[in-house]
Amino acid sequence: MLEEALREIQRGTAEIIDLEGIEKLLKAYFKEGKNYTVKAGFDPTAPDLHLGHTVLLQKLATFQKYGAKIQFLIGDFTAQIGDPTGKSVTRKTLTQADVLENAKSYKEQVFKILDPEYTEVVFNSEWINQLGASGMLSLTTTFNVARMLERDDFDKRYKSGTSISISEFIYPLLQGYDSVHLKSDIEIGGTDQKFNLLMGRHMQRAYEIGKEQSVLMMPILEGLDGVQKMSKSLNNYIGVTDHPNDMFGKVLSISDELMWRYYELLSAKALSEIDAIKEGVANGSLHPKKVKEDLALEIVERFWGTSEAQAAKEEFERVHAKSEIPTDIDTFSVEGEIWIAKALVDCNICPSTSQARRDIKQGAVKIDQEKVSDEQLQLTQGEYILQVGKRKFAKLRVL
Repeated sequence: MLEEALREIQRGTAEIIDLEGIEKLLKAYFKEGKNYTVKAGFDPTAPDLHLGHTVLLQKLATFQKYGAKIQFLIGDFTAQIGDPTGKSVTRKTLTQADVLENAKSYKEQVFKILDPEYTEVVFNSEWINQLGASGMLSLTTTFNVARMLERDDFDKRYKSGTSISISEFIYPLLQGYDSVHLKSDIEIGGTDQKFNLLMGRHMQRAYEIGKEQSVLMMPILEGLDGVQKMSKSLNNYIGVTDHPNDMFGKVLSISDELMWRYYELLSAKALSEIDAIKEGVANGSLHPKKVKEDLALEIVERFWGTSEAQAAKEEFERVHAKSEIPTDIDTFSVEGEIWIAKALVDCNICPSTSQARRDIKQGAVKIDQEKVSDEQLQLTQGEYILQVGKRKFAKLRVL
């Protein structure tokens, strides 16, 4: 059992610092039933999570299977400073109201993956606000400026003469102090968080709490393009609140190669089961499309339930395999004739008229299932089914 637990915990990881410490905690759980704590911090800077964020949640769920109590830390205080990780300029701060609204959304989303019975949701404002001026000054004495400037993003900004605010130096200290207050046994995060995660170990030593947390880092999940990291700004993401049909279709759109990466980082299937599936694809007994459909079903079911997942699969087959129109599409109305590019924007299936024109040039736009080639087309009185690509549809009534 211990070997299986270690194998599943190490699955997909980029780096682990103090694996021996994790093994010791697992042994104590299997032999004595002794639980341990795993911390993961999330700054609620946006209201919705995407599948890239859930890589950490899946790993937390794995730890829960093997005796961990999760410290799901919402950085409501630190989010107002803004994590400087990977930033070339000082990040815009958020208001307390923004942070709390986003935090509420996070809590609703994470329990689709985590077991609430073994999860403690904590807000770091609870203890950071209590530090006071003297406590904050004491915190700053635990680390020096020279070491802070060794951090890659700070080093680049310092050398280029780009501003670095004092508050950004404070951010990693506060994240480290979270581990002091919570007395965390393990902390997990993305590879981009290594500096902040190691700060937790440093702070636990500095405050002499009698332990140093192990650190587990997960890779950054690639987006639908298979190249760039999953990001809303790059529009290559799958949101956990996406409509089931959209979520299913997006998973189906990834490459066969990327599919295995998603299985490793997002699926709840055991490694042994995934290995058997890979072998089936390799020997021809399983078709990659069927395997990808199973992954899509698993992901949609996680966030929407079994019936919605099955309905999404049937809708995808109906629309894409049979080239039919979806049963549920948004309807829009306009008065007077309208330019096709503007119509696509007004119907929310193109972000801009310039993008609409590019889509027309590429043959991605259809009206009533017929391709459109005229960028200057004017739509007169009537009803039209507009389509961009394989998944974006709208019904337009021109009055």
